[in-house]
Amino acid sequence: MREFPGSLTLMPEEGRAGYGHLLDLSFSLAAESAELGGMMRAPTRRAIARLVRAMDCYYSNLIEGREARPKDIQRALSENYSSDPAVRDKQVEARAHIKVQERIDDGAYDRLGLGTELIRSIHKDFYLHMPESFRSVELNGVRHRVVPGEFRNLYVVVGRHEAVAPEMVPGFMAHFEAGYRGVGPAFSLIAAAASHHRLAWIHPFLDGNGRTARLYTHAWFRRFTKGADLWSVSRGLARTLGDYRSKLARADYPPQGGTDGRGTLSASGLAEFCAYFLETALDQVRFMRDMLAPDTLLPRLRLFVQHEAEAGRLDPRAFAILELAYLRGHVPKGEVETLLGVSERHARRIVTPLVEQGLLESEGRSAPFTIGFPLEEADLVFPRLFQMPAAATQAKFLDAVRSDDAVDDMPAP
Repeated sequence: MREFPGSLTLMPEEGRAGYGHLLDLSFSLAAESAELGGMMRAPTRRAIARLVRAMDCYYSNLIEGREARPKDIQRALSENYSSDPAVRDKQVEARAHIKVQERIDDGAYDRLGLGTELIRSIHKDFYLHMPESFRSVELNGVRHRVVPGEFRNLYVVVGRHEAVAPEMVPGFMAHFEAGYRGVGPAFSLIAAAASHHRLAWIHPFLDGNGRTARLYTHAWFRRFTKGADLWSVSRGLARTLGDYRSKLARADYPPQGGTDGRGTLSASGLAEFCAYFLETALDQVRFMRDMLAPDTLLPRLRLFVQHEAEAGRLDPRAFAILELAYLRGHVPKGEVETLLGVSERHARRIVTPLVEQGLLESEGRSAPFTIGFPLEEADLVFPRLFQMPAAATQAKFLDAVRSDDAVDDMPAP
């Protein structure tokens, strides 16, 4: 390719039609995400964040055509791997993804800023723990090993997009870092969306660019948005895969006429992509707000306990403990007997199955109980969180991922 780094514009043009809409979306996203983050106590939030990391992993990998079932992800987090090599490899991959996102959420990468060092570290930490079978790619009939965190040294074509020449990647990434470093806080969420496309367009690694870009964008959201650990933009992208791919492709176009920007790529295409991306993120914030609101979550939790009680797995009085743990964040162990109005021995019989199922957690003998949300129960307590498309649409979805075609009829969130 003949393009040079300086010709790549990094942000939508401020004076262009629709820029005000981008600002409105970014302000709404920041405000509503912060509101979501303030809905619950810290221990409850940590439990939800663990669930969201698994959900983000599920959908981000699904976009790449690799589906690890929630129960397999749950087992992988306990290092309980399948004897089936194909399932095991997906479990190892899922665990690697979740561990990187956990490091992002815990602030382990904060010292790296939001530039090239962070991007390379995300890719490195992800691929160092990938299964061996996923650490190479085939190009023109030859297999090439993916070096964790290292920029590619080969030419690649992704769909209809010919990525920048390998010798140009370091220069483009330096331009990327310098340009986004100068973005002010008021425009940071627009930059998160724009940088997602620009990183995908540069395609710096031999493989893993899509998931690295989505993890990187999560780091952007976390840095500038409170509550970003409680929702997953990947869920929205996966469920509108046709739009995601078509908007990415539209932003790859060269300028469409003399009024469509002066850089290498279409200014209107980038603006359209940013609008789609921010709308998708905002939709997911609202989905999780509705899912986590006490007046909707607690009735579902009560029904779950009733279902488990009818099956003989829980005592129906267990709901009172879970309700208090969700609302207050913790339940001191010494209060359980009083809360339930039973003896210590009877209280233990009620609590033990909750702990065994992962619905109650405790960090030590004297530490209080906090709520947990095991993935194996997520479909009952959180309907549609991991919902797959209907069988016919699901087959088309996976075909589209493999062929890089668009899917136009994915179900709405």
